[in-house]
Amino acid sequence: MKRLCTKPLLWLTIACVLALLTLSGCSTEAEAPPIADQSRDLLDDDGDGVINARDKCPATPHSAIVDNDGCPTFVERTESNDLHILFANDSTVIPDEFLSQIKRMADFLATYADARIELKGYASPVGASEYNLGLSKRRAKVVRQQLIDYGVSPNRIKTLGFGDSEPVTASTIEQSNALSRRVTARVRGEKGNVLEEWTIFSLRAD
Repeated sequence: MKRLCTKPLLWLTIACVLALLTLSGCSTEAEAPPIADQSRDLLDDDGDGVINARDKCPATPHSAIVDNDGCPTFVERTESNDLHILFANDSTVIPDEFLSQIKRMADFLATYADARIELKGYASPVGASEYNLGLSKRRAKVVRQQLIDYGVSPNRIKTLGFGDSEPVTASTIEQSNALSRRVTARVRGEKGNVLEEWTIFSLRAD
């Protein structure tokens, strides 16, 4: 008697389960994730790691090391170059051995386009001081012209003459006079370069 009752009950249970599955409409597709509501612009147009909203230097070079504001770090490069030319007594002719020194100065000024040069001319304390003053000025102007011939713009060169007022001290009068007949200059050049970093992933600019 028990076996006859259990069979209809089993079929009734199976029918109920099937009915429930049909009503629920089973689906194998997952629901789409919710879209986040982004309140801030997180774009980084120049790819320097600082978002546009905080980037104060939006056109940073790709390889530049930047600070928290997205601005590149600059390093100052400073160099100096000296000019020291000696002349014969009562002469404004530049000796050949000093031409290469003037050419190096011209190249230096070409590298540092913002630098200017002040040529200081001197004479030995031989003869009248008034004449020596004019001689020292002419010597400075001769060197100026040579720099111009090597490509330096005239408006970057200033000349001064000091006559025999600043003789060079040496062991003999002859040596002192020889060293005093001179034109000197010192130029300082400065350049600011962007500090860069390089890794195996850096892009090479052709």
